[in-house]
Amino acid sequence: MDFDFSPTCKDMQQRLLDFMDRHIYPNEHRFHEEVEANRRAGNAWVPTKIVEELKPKARAAGLWNLFLPKSPRVPEGLSNLDYASLCEIMGRVHFAPEVFNCSAPDTGNMETLERYGSEPIKRAWLDPLLRGEIRSAFAMTEPAVASSDATNIQSRIERDGDHYVINGRKWWTSGAGDPRCKVYIFMGKTNPDAPRHQQQSMIVVPADTPGITVIRPLSVFGYDDAPHGHCEVLFENVRVPVDNILLGEGRGFEIAQGRLGPGRIHHCMRSIGAAERALEFMCKRLSSRVAFGKPISQQSVWHERIAESRIMIEQARLLTLKAAYMMDTVGNKIAKAEIAMIKVVAPNVSTRIIDWAIQAHGGGGVCDDFPLAYMYAHQRTLRLADGPDEVHRNAVAKLELGRHAAIPTSSHEAMPVTRGS
Repeated sequence: MDFDFSPTCKDMQQRLLDFMDRHIYPNEHRFHEEVEANRRAGNAWVPTKIVEELKPKARAAGLWNLFLPKSPRVPEGLSNLDYASLCEIMGRVHFAPEVFNCSAPDTGNMETLERYGSEPIKRAWLDPLLRGEIRSAFAMTEPAVASSDATNIQSRIERDGDHYVINGRKWWTSGAGDPRCKVYIFMGKTNPDAPRHQQQSMIVVPADTPGITVIRPLSVFGYDDAPHGHCEVLFENVRVPVDNILLGEGRGFEIAQGRLGPGRIHHCMRSIGAAERALEFMCKRLSSRVAFGKPISQQSVWHERIAESRIMIEQARLLTLKAAYMMDTVGNKIAKAEIAMIKVVAPNVSTRIIDWAIQAHGGGGVCDDFPLAYMYAHQRTLRLADGPDEVHRNAVAKLELGRHAAIPTSSHEAMPVTRGS
Protein backbone atom coordinates (compact mmCIF):
# COMPACT_ATOMS: atom_id res chain seq x y z
CA MET A 1 0.00 0.00 0.00
CA ASP A 2 1.75 3.14 -1.26
CA PHE A 3 0.78 6.42 0.41
CA ASP A 4 3.39 8.47 -1.42
CA PHE A 5 2.04 11.55 -3.14
CA SER A 6 2.62 12.31 -6.80
CA PRO A 7 5.28 14.83 -7.85
CA THR A 8 2.48 17.18 -8.92
CA CYS A 9 0.92 16.94 -5.47
CA LYS A 10 4.21 17.53 -3.69
CA ASP A 11 4.75 20.67 -5.74
CA MET A 12 1.23 21.85 -4.94
CA GLN A 13 1.76 21.17 -1.24
CA GLN A 14 4.69 23.57 -1.18
CA ARG A 15 2.85 26.21 -3.19
CA LEU A 16 -0.21 25.87 -0.97
CA LEU A 17 1.84 26.12 2.23
CA ASP A 18 3.48 29.25 0.86
CA PHE A 19 0.09 30.72 -0.10
CA MET A 20 -1.27 30.03 3.38
CA ASP A 21 1.72 31.75 5.00
CA ARG A 22 1.58 34.77 2.70
CA HIS A 23 -2.14 35.31 2.28
CA ILE A 24 -4.38 33.23 4.55
CA TYR A 25 -2.98 33.37 8.09
CA PRO A 26 -2.22 37.13 7.93
CA ASN A 27 -5.84 37.82 6.91
CA GLU A 28 -7.73 35.72 9.45
CA HIS A 29 -8.57 38.71 11.62
CA ARG A 30 -9.56 40.76 8.59
CA PHE A 31 -12.02 38.06 7.52
CA HIS A 32 -13.77 38.06 10.89
CA GLU A 33 -13.66 41.84 11.14
CA GLU A 34 -15.40 42.10 7.77
CA VAL A 35 -18.12 39.66 8.80
CA GLU A 36 -18.71 41.56 12.05
CA ALA A 37 -18.71 44.92 10.25
CA ASN A 38 -21.32 43.59 7.83
CA ARG A 39 -23.33 42.26 10.76
CA ARG A 40 -23.28 45.64 12.50
CA ALA A 41 -24.34 47.25 9.23
CA GLY A 42 -27.38 44.98 9.22
CA ASN A 43 -26.39 42.18 6.83
CA ALA A 44 -23.79 39.56 7.75
CA TRP A 45 -24.60 37.64 4.55
CA VAL A 46 -22.33 39.67 2.33
CA PRO A 47 -19.33 37.95 0.73
CA THR A 48 -16.11 39.20 2.27
CA LYS A 49 -13.81 41.36 0.20
CA ILE A 50 -10.71 39.54 1.42
CA VAL A 51 -11.82 36.16 0.05
CA GLU A 52 -12.77 37.70 -3.29
CA GLU A 53 -9.38 39.46 -3.44
CA LEU A 54 -7.52 36.22 -2.77
CA LYS A 55 -9.32 34.06 -5.35
CA PRO A 56 -7.51 35.55 -8.40
CA LYS A 57 -4.20 35.09 -6.57
CA ALA A 58 -5.04 31.42 -5.98
CA ARG A 59 -5.92 30.91 -9.64
CA ALA A 60 -2.71 32.61 -10.71
CA ALA A 61 -0.80 30.28 -8.41
CA GLY A 62 -2.40 27.22 -10.05
CA LEU A 63 -4.30 26.39 -6.86
CA TRP A 64 -7.88 26.16 -8.17
CA ASN A 65 -10.39 23.30 -8.55
CA LEU A 66 -8.03 20.67 -7.18
CA PHE A 67 -10.68 18.21 -6.04
CA LEU A 68 -12.33 16.74 -9.15
CA PRO A 69 -10.43 13.70 -10.47
CA LYS A 70 -10.87 12.24 -13.93
CA SER A 71 -12.94 15.10 -15.31
CA PRO A 72 -12.27 16.52 -18.78
CA ARG A 73 -13.49 19.86 -17.44
CA VAL A 74 -10.84 19.86 -14.70
CA PRO A 75 -7.63 18.32 -16.04
CA GLU A 76 -5.81 19.62 -12.96
CA GLY A 77 -8.08 17.62 -10.63
CA LEU A 78 -6.14 15.35 -8.28
CA SER A 79 -6.72 11.83 -7.02
CA ASN A 80 -8.44 11.42 -3.67
CA LEU A 81 -5.09 10.59 -2.07
CA ASP A 82 -3.28 13.62 -3.47
CA TYR A 83 -6.14 16.00 -2.77
CA ALA A 84 -6.45 14.70 0.80
CA SER A 85 -3.04 16.12 1.68
CA LEU A 86 -4.07 19.55 0.36
CA CYS A 87 -7.36 19.38 2.28
CA GLU A 88 -5.39 19.02 5.48
CA ILE A 89 -3.45 22.21 4.75
CA MET A 90 -6.57 24.16 3.78
CA GLY A 91 -8.42 22.85 6.84
CA ARG A 92 -6.17 24.83 9.17
CA VAL A 93 -8.29 27.94 8.46
CA HIS A 94 -12.01 27.52 7.93
CA PHE A 95 -12.44 30.02 5.08
CA ALA A 96 -9.34 28.91 3.17
CA PRO A 97 -11.02 26.24 0.98
CA GLU A 98 -13.28 28.84 -0.62
CA VAL A 99 -10.24 30.84 -1.74
CA PHE A 100 -9.22 27.83 -3.87
CA ASN A 101 -12.78 27.03 -5.03
CA CYS A 102 -12.57 23.86 -2.95
CA SER A 103 -15.22 24.47 -0.28
CA ALA A 104 -18.29 22.50 0.69
CA PRO A 105 -21.00 22.08 -0.40
CA ASP A 106 -19.79 23.26 -3.81
CA THR A 107 -17.19 20.51 -4.15
CA GLY A 108 -19.76 17.78 -3.47
CA ASN A 109 -22.32 19.45 -5.70
CA MET A 110 -19.81 19.82 -8.53
CA GLU A 111 -18.84 16.17 -8.22
CA THR A 112 -22.53 15.25 -8.30
CA LEU A 113 -23.18 17.34 -11.41
CA GLU A 114 -20.06 15.98 -13.13
CA ARG A 115 -20.94 12.35 -12.39
CA TYR A 116 -24.71 12.38 -12.76
CA GLY A 117 -25.80 15.52 -14.61
CA SER A 118 -26.71 15.85 -18.28
CA GLU A 119 -24.56 17.99 -20.53
CA PRO A 120 -27.06 20.90 -20.52
CA ILE A 121 -27.14 20.77 -16.71
CA LYS A 122 -23.35 20.80 -16.62
CA ARG A 123 -23.16 23.81 -18.92
CA ALA A 124 -25.81 25.68 -16.94
CA TRP A 125 -24.50 25.02 -13.43
CA LEU A 126 -21.26 23.05 -13.26
CA ASP A 127 -19.25 25.34 -15.51
CA PRO A 128 -20.05 28.58 -13.59
CA LEU A 129 -19.37 26.75 -10.31
CA LEU A 130 -15.98 25.63 -11.60
CA ARG A 131 -15.24 29.23 -12.62
CA GLY A 132 -16.20 30.43 -9.13
CA GLU A 133 -18.90 32.71 -10.52
CA ILE A 134 -21.72 31.28 -8.36
CA ARG A 135 -22.20 29.12 -5.29
CA SER A 136 -24.62 26.32 -4.50
CA ALA A 137 -26.52 24.57 -1.70
CA PHE A 138 -27.38 20.98 -0.84
CA ALA A 139 -30.87 20.28 0.53
CA MET A 140 -31.16 16.85 2.07
CA THR A 141 -31.73 16.93 5.86
CA GLU A 142 -35.23 17.55 7.23
CA PRO A 143 -36.37 18.79 10.66
CA ALA A 144 -39.41 16.51 10.89
CA VAL A 145 -37.62 13.16 10.57
CA ALA A 146 -34.41 11.45 11.68
CA SER A 147 -32.41 12.22 8.56
CA SER A 148 -29.51 10.05 9.70
CA ASP A 149 -31.60 7.45 7.85
CA ALA A 150 -31.93 9.06 4.42
CA THR A 151 -34.85 6.78 3.56
CA ASN A 152 -36.91 8.72 6.16
CA ILE A 153 -36.91 11.84 4.00
CA GLN A 154 -40.50 12.94 3.33
CA SER A 155 -40.15 15.86 0.89
CA ARG A 156 -41.94 15.14 -2.38
CA ILE A 157 -40.87 15.46 -5.99
CA GLU A 158 -44.02 14.78 -8.06
CA ARG A 159 -44.30 14.64 -11.84
CA ASP A 160 -46.77 17.06 -13.44
CA GLY A 161 -46.48 16.97 -17.22
CA ASP A 162 -43.16 18.41 -18.29
CA HIS A 163 -42.32 19.56 -14.77
CA TYR A 164 -41.67 18.20 -11.30
CA VAL A 165 -43.41 19.90 -8.38
CA ILE A 166 -41.32 20.03 -5.20
CA ASN A 167 -42.68 20.39 -1.67
CA GLY A 168 -40.82 20.03 1.60
CA ARG A 169 -39.05 21.68 4.49
CA LYS A 170 -35.28 21.27 4.72
CA TRP A 171 -32.75 22.41 7.29
CA TRP A 172 -28.98 22.46 7.62
CA THR A 173 -29.08 23.33 3.94
CA SER A 174 -25.43 24.25 3.60
CA GLY A 175 -24.70 27.31 1.49
CA ALA A 176 -28.27 28.65 1.39
CA GLY A 177 -27.35 31.81 3.30
CA ASP A 178 -24.87 32.99 0.70
CA PRO A 179 -26.35 35.58 -1.72
CA ARG A 180 -24.20 34.01 -4.46
CA CYS A 181 -26.09 30.71 -4.09
CA LYS A 182 -27.80 30.22 -7.46
CA VAL A 183 -28.68 26.52 -7.44
CA TYR A 184 -29.82 23.78 -5.07
CA ILE A 185 -29.46 20.04 -5.34
CA PHE A 186 -32.60 18.75 -3.64
CA MET A 187 -33.37 15.23 -2.41
CA GLY A 188 -36.95 14.03 -2.05
CA LYS A 189 -39.31 11.15 -2.74
CA THR A 190 -40.65 10.55 -6.23
CA ASN A 191 -42.32 7.23 -5.39
CA PRO A 192 -43.14 6.41 -1.74
CA ASP A 193 -44.37 2.95 -2.80
CA ALA A 194 -41.11 1.84 -4.45
CA PRO A 195 -38.57 -0.36 -2.62
CA ARG A 196 -37.02 1.49 0.29
CA HIS A 197 -33.82 2.63 -1.43
CA GLN A 198 -35.53 3.47 -4.74
CA GLN A 199 -38.07 5.99 -3.44
CA GLN A 200 -35.75 9.01 -3.44
CA SER A 201 -34.50 11.18 -6.26
CA MET A 202 -32.25 14.19 -6.62
CA ILE A 203 -33.10 17.20 -8.72
CA VAL A 204 -31.43 20.46 -9.67
CA VAL A 205 -33.40 23.53 -8.56
CA PRO A 206 -32.46 27.08 -9.60
CA ALA A 207 -32.41 29.23 -6.45
CA ASP A 208 -34.61 31.93 -7.99
CA THR A 209 -37.46 29.51 -8.72
CA PRO A 210 -40.75 30.76 -7.21
CA GLY A 211 -41.79 28.95 -4.03
CA ILE A 212 -38.39 28.81 -2.30
CA THR A 213 -38.18 30.61 1.06
CA VAL A 214 -35.03 30.76 3.16
CA ILE A 215 -36.64 30.86 6.60
CA ARG A 216 -33.64 31.37 8.89
CA PRO A 217 -29.96 30.68 9.38
CA LEU A 218 -29.11 28.06 12.00
CA SER A 219 -26.39 28.75 14.53
CA VAL A 220 -23.91 26.34 16.12
CA PHE A 221 -22.91 27.31 19.67
CA GLY A 222 -23.85 30.86 18.73
CA TYR A 223 -21.98 30.96 15.40
CA ASP A 224 -24.16 31.36 12.31
CA ASP A 225 -21.30 30.73 9.84
CA ALA A 226 -22.03 33.90 7.90
CA PRO A 227 -21.65 34.63 5.05
CA HIS A 228 -21.96 30.95 4.08
CA GLY A 229 -24.68 29.73 6.39
CA HIS A 230 -26.68 26.61 7.08
CA CYS A 231 -30.34 27.41 6.73
CA GLU A 232 -33.87 26.17 7.10
CA VAL A 233 -35.53 26.37 3.69
CA LEU A 234 -39.16 25.88 2.66
CA PHE A 235 -40.04 24.58 -0.80
CA GLU A 236 -43.70 25.17 -1.68
CA ASN A 237 -44.98 24.02 -5.09
CA VAL A 238 -41.61 24.67 -6.68
CA ARG A 239 -41.79 23.75 -10.37
CA VAL A 240 -38.71 22.71 -12.36
CA PRO A 241 -38.39 20.99 -15.76
CA VAL A 242 -38.31 17.20 -15.80
CA ASP A 243 -34.84 17.35 -17.40
CA ASN A 244 -33.48 18.64 -14.09
CA ILE A 245 -33.75 15.19 -12.48
CA LEU A 246 -30.36 13.56 -11.95
CA LEU A 247 -29.97 10.06 -13.46
CA GLY A 248 -33.72 9.46 -13.31
CA GLU A 249 -36.35 8.71 -10.70
CA GLY A 250 -35.39 6.48 -7.81
CA ARG A 251 -31.63 7.07 -8.07
CA GLY A 252 -31.29 9.60 -5.23
CA PHE A 253 -29.94 7.21 -2.61
CA GLU A 254 -27.36 5.93 -5.07
CA ILE A 255 -26.28 9.50 -5.88
CA ALA A 256 -26.08 10.38 -2.18
CA GLN A 257 -23.73 7.48 -1.54
CA GLY A 258 -21.54 8.52 -4.46
CA ARG A 259 -21.55 12.17 -3.40
CA LEU A 260 -20.77 11.66 0.28
CA GLY A 261 -17.81 9.27 -0.14
CA PRO A 262 -15.25 11.78 -1.44
CA GLY A 263 -16.77 14.49 0.75
CA ARG A 264 -15.97 12.47 3.85
CA ILE A 265 -12.31 12.30 2.82
CA HIS A 266 -12.33 16.09 2.40
CA HIS A 267 -14.04 16.70 5.75
CA CYS A 268 -11.76 14.32 7.62
CA MET A 269 -8.53 15.71 6.24
CA ARG A 270 -9.69 19.26 7.00
CA SER A 271 -10.42 18.04 10.53
CA ILE A 272 -6.87 16.74 10.80
CA GLY A 273 -5.59 20.12 9.63
CA ALA A 274 -7.67 21.79 12.34
CA ALA A 275 -6.29 19.37 14.92
CA GLU A 276 -2.71 20.12 13.83
CA ARG A 277 -3.30 23.83 14.18
CA ALA A 278 -4.93 23.39 17.60
CA LEU A 279 -1.91 21.39 18.77
CA GLU A 280 0.38 24.15 17.52
CA PHE A 281 -1.64 26.75 19.44
CA MET A 282 -1.58 24.53 22.51
CA CYS A 283 2.18 24.06 22.54
CA LYS A 284 2.93 27.75 21.96
CA ARG A 285 0.55 28.83 24.69
CA LEU A 286 1.83 26.33 27.22
CA SER A 287 5.42 27.37 26.56
CA SER A 288 4.70 31.09 26.89
CA ARG A 289 2.64 31.10 30.11
CA VAL A 290 3.96 30.70 33.63
CA ALA A 291 1.91 29.34 36.52
CA PHE A 292 3.09 28.35 40.00
CA GLY A 293 6.66 29.36 39.22
CA LYS A 294 7.29 27.48 35.98
CA PRO A 295 6.04 27.28 32.37
CA ILE A 296 2.77 25.42 32.11
CA SER A 297 4.39 23.19 29.49
CA GLN A 298 6.45 21.61 32.28
CA GLN A 299 3.36 20.27 34.02
CA SER A 300 3.20 16.54 33.42
CA VAL A 301 -0.52 16.54 32.63
CA TRP A 302 0.25 18.63 29.55
CA HIS A 303 2.99 16.22 28.48
CA GLU A 304 0.32 13.52 28.45
CA ARG A 305 -2.08 15.63 26.41
CA ILE A 306 0.52 16.79 23.90
CA ALA A 307 1.78 13.26 23.34
CA GLU A 308 -1.73 11.87 23.05
CA SER A 309 -2.62 14.60 20.55
CA ARG A 310 0.32 13.74 18.32
CA ILE A 311 -0.50 10.02 18.49
CA MET A 312 -4.17 10.58 17.65
CA ILE A 313 -3.38 12.89 14.73
CA GLU A 314 -0.96 10.40 13.18
CA GLN A 315 -3.43 7.54 13.55
CA ALA A 316 -6.29 9.55 12.07
CA ARG A 317 -4.19 10.77 9.15
CA LEU A 318 -2.97 7.28 8.26
CA LEU A 319 -6.47 5.83 8.36
CA THR A 320 -7.85 8.66 6.21
CA LEU A 321 -5.06 8.34 3.66
CA LYS A 322 -5.68 4.60 3.53
CA ALA A 323 -9.36 5.26 2.78
CA ALA A 324 -8.43 7.76 0.06
CA TYR A 325 -5.93 5.31 -1.44
CA MET A 326 -8.54 2.55 -1.49
CA MET A 327 -11.11 4.81 -3.11
CA ASP A 328 -8.60 5.56 -5.87
CA THR A 329 -7.53 1.95 -6.38
CA VAL A 330 -10.48 -0.33 -5.57
CA GLY A 331 -13.44 2.07 -5.41
CA ASN A 332 -15.82 3.53 -2.84
CA LYS A 333 -17.78 0.32 -2.35
CA ILE A 334 -14.77 -1.73 -1.28
CA ALA A 335 -13.56 1.18 0.88
CA LYS A 336 -16.88 1.66 2.67
CA ALA A 337 -15.63 0.38 6.02
CA GLU A 338 -12.61 2.69 5.94
CA ILE A 339 -14.78 5.64 4.88
CA ALA A 340 -17.15 4.98 7.79
CA MET A 341 -14.27 4.61 10.25
CA ILE A 342 -12.57 7.88 9.32
CA LYS A 343 -15.86 9.75 9.64
CA VAL A 344 -15.98 8.64 13.29
CA VAL A 345 -12.28 9.02 14.05
CA ALA A 346 -11.34 12.38 12.52
CA PRO A 347 -13.91 14.73 14.10
CA ASN A 348 -13.58 12.99 17.47
CA VAL A 349 -9.81 13.50 17.34
CA SER A 350 -10.10 17.13 16.30
CA THR A 351 -12.68 18.05 18.93
CA ARG A 352 -10.65 16.36 21.67
CA ILE A 353 -7.45 18.20 20.72
CA ILE A 354 -9.20 21.54 20.21
CA ASP A 355 -10.83 21.12 23.62
CA TRP A 356 -7.41 20.58 25.21
CA ALA A 357 -6.09 23.63 23.34
CA ILE A 358 -8.99 25.69 24.71
CA GLN A 359 -8.13 24.47 28.20
CA ALA A 360 -4.50 25.46 27.69
CA HIS A 361 -5.57 29.00 26.77
CA GLY A 362 -7.76 29.44 29.84
CA GLY A 363 -10.27 32.26 29.39
CA GLY A 364 -8.69 33.17 26.08
CA GLY A 365 -9.69 29.81 24.66
CA VAL A 366 -13.42 30.42 24.89
CA CYS A 367 -13.43 33.93 23.39
CA ASP A 368 -12.78 35.03 19.84
CA ASP A 369 -9.28 36.41 20.49
CA PHE A 370 -8.19 32.97 19.27
CA PRO A 371 -9.86 30.81 16.57
CA LEU A 372 -10.26 27.81 18.89
CA ALA A 373 -13.88 28.35 19.97
CA TYR A 374 -15.01 28.71 16.35
CA MET A 375 -12.91 25.70 15.37
CA TYR A 376 -14.55 23.63 18.10
CA ALA A 377 -18.07 24.66 17.02
CA HIS A 378 -17.33 23.70 13.43
CA GLN A 379 -15.62 20.40 14.22
CA ARG A 380 -18.32 19.34 16.67
CA THR A 381 -20.92 19.58 13.91
CA LEU A 382 -18.95 17.05 11.86
CA ARG A 383 -19.86 14.33 14.33
CA LEU A 384 -23.37 14.80 12.90
CA ALA A 385 -22.84 16.04 9.33
CA ASP A 386 -22.74 13.37 6.62
CA GLY A 387 -24.16 10.92 9.13
CA PRO A 388 -23.76 10.80 12.93
CA ASP A 389 -21.09 8.72 14.65
CA GLU A 390 -23.65 6.11 15.64
CA VAL A 391 -24.67 5.39 12.04
CA HIS A 392 -21.07 4.95 10.90
CA ARG A 393 -20.23 2.74 13.89
CA ASN A 394 -23.29 0.65 13.12
CA ALA A 395 -22.11 0.23 9.52
CA VAL A 396 -18.63 -0.81 10.64
CA ALA A 397 -20.08 -3.29 13.14
CA LYS A 398 -22.32 -4.90 10.52
CA LEU A 399 -19.42 -5.25 8.10
CA GLU A 400 -17.29 -6.80 10.83
CA LEU A 401 -20.01 -9.24 11.84
CA GLY A 402 -20.46 -10.17 8.20
CA ARG A 403 -16.75 -10.92 7.85
CA HIS A 404 -16.88 -13.47 10.67
CA ALA A 405 -20.33 -14.93 10.06
CA ALA A 406 -19.03 -17.60 7.66
CA ILE A 407 -16.06 -18.56 9.83
CA PRO A 408 -16.66 -21.96 11.49
CA THR A 409 -16.43 -21.91 15.26
CA SER A 410 -13.55 -23.98 16.60
CA SER A 411 -14.29 -26.80 19.04
CA HIS A 412 -13.01 -24.97 22.11
CA GLU A 413 -15.17 -21.93 21.20
CA ALA A 414 -18.28 -24.00 20.52
CA MET A 415 -18.79 -25.02 24.17
CA PRO A 416 -17.93 -22.58 26.97
CA VAL A 417 -15.69 -23.92 29.71
CA THR A 418 -17.13 -23.40 33.18
CA ARG A 419 -15.83 -24.20 36.62
CA GLY A 420 -16.35 -27.78 37.53
CA SER A 421 -16.70 -28.98 33.92
